[in-house]
Amino acid sequence: MTGGNESCTAAPISMSYLTCLTYILEEWTGVEHIGDYLSYAFYIVWVLFPLAVVFVLPGVIVLLFYTSILLLHVYKRKNELKEAYSHDFWMGAREMLATLWDGHGRIWHGYELHGVENIPQGPGLVVFYHGATPLDCIYFMSRYYMIAKRRVCVVADNFVFRLPGFKILLDTVGIIHGPQEACVSTLKKGHLLAIAPGGVREALFSDEMYTILWSNRKGFAHVAIDAKVPIIPMFTQNVREGFRTLGGIKIFRSLYEYIRLPVVPLYGGFPVKLRTFIGEPIPYDPNMTAEELAEKTKAAVQALIEKHQKIPGNIFRALMERFQTQKKED
Repeated sequence: MTGGNESCTAAPISMSYLTCLTYILEEWTGVEHIGDYLSYAFYIVWVLFPLAVVFVLPGVIVLLFYTSILLLHVYKRKNELKEAYSHDFWMGAREMLATLWDGHGRIWHGYELHGVENIPQGPGLVVFYHGATPLDCIYFMSRYYMIAKRRVCVVADNFVFRLPGFKILLDTVGIIHGPQEACVSTLKKGHLLAIAPGGVREALFSDEMYTILWSNRKGFAHVAIDAKVPIIPMFTQNVREGFRTLGGIKIFRSLYEYIRLPVVPLYGGFPVKLRTFIGEPIPYDPNMTAEELAEKTKAAVQALIEKHQKIPGNIFRALMERFQTQKKED
């Protein structure tokens, strides 16, 4: 073993480090031509590396979620003695989380928010198209909090409330379960409330064609009518290019319909350009039915998609838009 190592350095013409390592491995294992096997293994790793990356990157978002949770626990522990004297105990924590997520959006996606002037000073229902992940909504909430110092509550699916360790994060940020009464109550308290009528089904089974999958849902329209608030349409450009799902595979669709859990694998985490556009609000009209309001809202979101999104979506083009200043217009 030592002799093999010495032979590498004692050769008339010095061997490369890799050649020497291959020689030592052959001496140790007794396998001839081990260099050929190593070359093949390196080739396989090189070929599969991009595939591994697109499934590993989503884990970074999960890591950020749990980092946020850890920071909240540290914040609570450090400031619990001040709770009795604080007007809003979690205000500092929200500032911290908004800074963390907005920083991630700026660095990884060059995130931009347009149309903030369309958000009313009072309560309002923000209705948006759901990408494969709600990451764009998180960026919107964070950026708007930093701009207006105002929290946007969000309606989430049932499974989110069963995720381990998430309770403190959901309570702090303002994620609610979403019964109609709770939504109306939130709006009547003067808050902004965001909801994606397509929910998990739209997240998992829409695609690069940006098809709106709302079925006949109109509960959000009932909420806006009962609370007497305007609806603010919202859409994020390239939201389906950052993350993609395998929802086009029939077995995953059947499995979701059976267990109603988001078991469809997703991949991506690509640093594509993300721009969120806030449309003009649809004012409260007591003479408009929930069905009419739902259709009008769907048309408004569809108009934002047609104006700001090139269809079909393309990951490479979305990456290149990081270096462009022009956004898609009519």
